[in-house]
Amino acid sequence: MVVFALTRFPGLMPPNFSAVYGLLFCAGVYFTGALAWWLPLATMAVTDLAICSYYQARGVDAFQWHMLINYLGYAALIAFGRRFKPQSSLLALLGGGVLGAILFYLITNTAAWLFNPFHNPEYTQTLAGWITALTKGTAGYPPTVEFFRSTLLSGGLFTGLFAGAMKLGEALEPKEEPEEAAAEEPSEGEPEEAKA
Repeated sequence: MVVFALTRFPGLMPPNFSAVYGLLFCAGVYFTGALAWWLPLATMAVTDLAICSYYQARGVDAFQWHMLINYLGYAALIAFGRRFKPQSSLLALLGGGVLGAILFYLITNTAAWLFNPFHNPEYTQTLAGWITALTKGTAGYPPTVEFFRSTLLSGGLFTGLFAGAMKLGEALEPKEEPEEAAAEEPSEGEPEEAKA
């Protein structure tokens, strides 16, 4: 989690290319109980506050209330990961990570269109406005479809890395000898008294 938190430092990764999607999905798969929820979400909250402070120190008001909508997407990623078992194949987990990234993209971009916190004129409350939010985005910024590409690539890459590391770790663990169900029979050469 500490290494993950460090990857969130501004400018370290390309825009929207993040370990977040893979990590949150894999947290749902591999963490048990409440740990699957509070550890990744607390890490996200602490790093978000640190990132906002970083930008505040540079004169940029980085905290926006709509950032909280991202946490709906984060929770959806964890919940989606909970539907998978750690024993699932690497291919199934990789597919789940990519689908989770798509889910996150749809949730956050639909929320940006629905609530339109920046009052973008392109985000009309119509089907065309929603499609614009999912593909073109707003003037002056790269198309949202480019962010989608980064979301898919990073979601797949980091899910593959995390799940692959877990599978490798499992393969390298020493196998436990199965307990024998019955006690060993004495060999045939033993005297009759020894068998009694």
